[in-house]
Amino acid sequence: MEVTPAAKQALMCFLISNLTFIVCFLTGVLGSSSELWALKYWGPALYFCLINFVLKYCYKGFIYEVSIRASGLGAAMAVGMYLVSFNNGWKVFGLYAVALTFFHFSEFVAVALSNPKTVTIDSFILNHSVQYTAAAVASWVEWAVEYYFFPDLKTHFWLSSLGVVMCIGGELLRKTAMFTAKHNFTHTVQFVKRPEHQLVTHGVYSLCRHPSYVGWFYWSIGTQIILLNPICVFVYALASWMFFRERVYAEEMTLLAFFGIQYDEYQKKVGTGLPFILGYVPENRRQNLKEDHWSY
Repeated sequence: MEVTPAAKQALMCFLISNLTFIVCFLTGVLGSSSELWALKYWGPALYFCLINFVLKYCYKGFIYEVSIRASGLGAAMAVGMYLVSFNNGWKVFGLYAVALTFFHFSEFVAVALSNPKTVTIDSFILNHSVQYTAAAVASWVEWAVEYYFFPDLKTHFWLSSLGVVMCIGGELLRKTAMFTAKHNFTHTVQFVKRPEHQLVTHGVYSLCRHPSYVGWFYWSIGTQIILLNPICVFVYALASWMFFRERVYAEEMTLLAFFGIQYDEYQKKVGTGLPFILGYVPENRRQNLKEDHWSY
């Protein structure tokens, strides 16, 4: 597997930024001089400005856009790792920040490695949709309100650890699916069959028809278990289920059009992997589908 320039650049900037911020935080924590508070709290912001200046000077266009996003995600992960050292509600928010930043960074790298012809800035899926951003903000608001009024609610770390396990499992399943599908994987539903488009039924695709969606589904719920957000756990589960119900239905219509009897036979042998979601199969073809659904 060839490591593309985009993947190399993203990894380099992510690691440099992450390590720079970690050193800042550790210096502030472990140092004995009273002046080190400035390095601890202002140092990261100043270093990020310096990193951005260097990147802006050295790179242009696509590579710069990749670099600054990877650096930002690396810095955000370092902040999350620092918060994990706390012994209160900030600990679970730190775990969440690590899970979130790694997910978006790994999405870009996975596309850059498995299907480099399709890699774009949108492969970070940081701007996935207004709905996705609203859901993230809602989870932060719930965490903040509950931490302020019910701080003990955010200290059930054993339960938060279950969310971490769900996120790790979801990530592994999704990324395995991406590397298994290779050039057949895209972030958007394809309505035109490409010449190289093939039906993938081996590996994790022999276990479920949509392993990348299954991974994302359980990852999204896991993030809210990490945050110990009782309201958003329910809301995320419902919203994600509705999202993938529409998405799978639309995608399978195109797959049946692309592969015909081959996909029909595959449907009979393997389920979608998502709870109570049948997909576009004979017993489910009366499902109401929005033609302009935002998930396509």
